[in-house]
Amino acid sequence: MVESETKPFLEHLEDLRFTLLKVGAVLLLGMIVAACFAPELLAFLKKPLAMAGKDPESFLIQLKVTGGLNVFVRVIFWGGLLLASPLITYFLSSFIFPGLMEQERKAILGSSGIALLLFIVGVSLGFFCIRYALAFMFKITSWMQIGQENVLITDYVSFVLKMLLGFGLAFELPVVVYVLGVLGIVDSADLKSKRKHVFVGILVMAMLLTPQDPFTMLIMAVPLYGLFEVCIQLIAIKERKDALELN
Repeated sequence: MVESETKPFLEHLEDLRFTLLKVGAVLLLGMIVAACFAPELLAFLKKPLAMAGKDPESFLIQLKVTGGLNVFVRVIFWGGLLLASPLITYFLSSFIFPGLMEQERKAILGSSGIALLLFIVGVSLGFFCIRYALAFMFKITSWMQIGQENVLITDYVSFVLKMLLGFGLAFELPVVVYVLGVLGIVDSADLKSKRKHVFVGILVMAMLLTPQDPFTMLIMAVPLYGLFEVCIQLIAIKERKDALELN
């Protein structure tokens, strides 16, 4: 049940501080893991470029003495954030648990496994899309008659890791919708009436998180909208179950 006593403001601040400390610790741990495998991770990140028809060893360059260090920092930070994102999301979500009923806590905890699975699916799908996004951008560059003999490796690494993270976080959206339904903040009827708005919103989000080529946008948007429809059905099932229990 909901806690019988309201926590003082300072205790809420202390809870927030502890949550942020856990988030920082998990991010640091993710960065340490990424640092241990930095060369292997970088080689893995180069694969989409090779699949897009470019030789990573000759196409990617660095122009500064500190270029290697800059690449290393980008790889461990974004790689660590990518690895730690599921736990970071869980810790931030757990910050609101004291204000929820036990049944609601169980529902959110129960969806955490699905959230992790969807995050992995999103990252995997993002990795699959990168080669096509790169090929599309290279064609645009060629069509515009812009010379492109080389690309800075720091820019490439940041682009790939941000895109992977964007896909992973985007696929957490259905879990958020489902949890809002469990908490009674939204219901299936509301979601059905907002289908058109949600579809447009998903397209806008896909445009912001991808390089704006139509193929990559649709690769992100279509599965997300399908998962949104699944959430509507799951929330409707829960509503019918709750109605039967009340009767």
